[in-house]
Amino acid sequence: MEPQLKEQLADYQILFKFNPPNAPHFGGVWEREVRSIKAALQVAVRSQSVTEDVLSTVLVEVEGILNSKPLGYVSTDVADLDAITPNLLLMGRRDASLPQVAYASGEMGRRRWRHCQNLVDQFWTQFTRNYLPTLQTRQKWHKPSDTLTVGSVVLIIDPQLPRAQWPIGKVTKTMVSYDGCVRTADVSVQGKVYTRPVARLIPLPALTDETKDS
Repeated sequence: MEPQLKEQLADYQILFKFNPPNAPHFGGVWEREVRSIKAALQVAVRSQSVTEDVLSTVLVEVEGILNSKPLGYVSTDVADLDAITPNLLLMGRRDASLPQVAYASGEMGRRRWRHCQNLVDQFWTQFTRNYLPTLQTRQKWHKPSDTLTVGSVVLIIDPQLPRAQWPIGKVTKTMVSYDGCVRTADVSVQGKVYTRPVARLIPLPALTDETKDS
């Protein structure tokens, strides 16, 4: 990296730490996310030939989806369940939707826009199907995992929601099965309570001030 660029980044307290060459496994979590993104894009686009405008629009929409994904929550207060997202840090807002644009008249413009939206919908379906299960650590038949407790802040997996929607709630009640394991929980989301299996709940880590600064 050029020394001048290093000095400019240092002013913003940005420090790059690179992995060794030919060692993508050092990335761990984010490398797995990159793999999920690539796989979802391959399924959505496949071998079809798209224009540069269509591909650029799809990639911008995908960027908005990824940057709206919650990283963790700051407060354990039930009145403050808004999670920290990359969009919030980058743009100061959580809404990553594209602004409304005046498109050229004619069927071709509308057809390309529908094509873009169809590709992004396919990406969202494949990404959530392949990526979200990796956030749930499962050691079935080997060792017990941490039990979900009342007060935990969780991300709800709901394939029926529109894309870029990441519902976050707080566990208000847990149902213990005969073997002593929690398999079902009540989750409060914006004043409404939903009963969901723990297989559809992903606990979010609590972010302290030290974590946020790093």
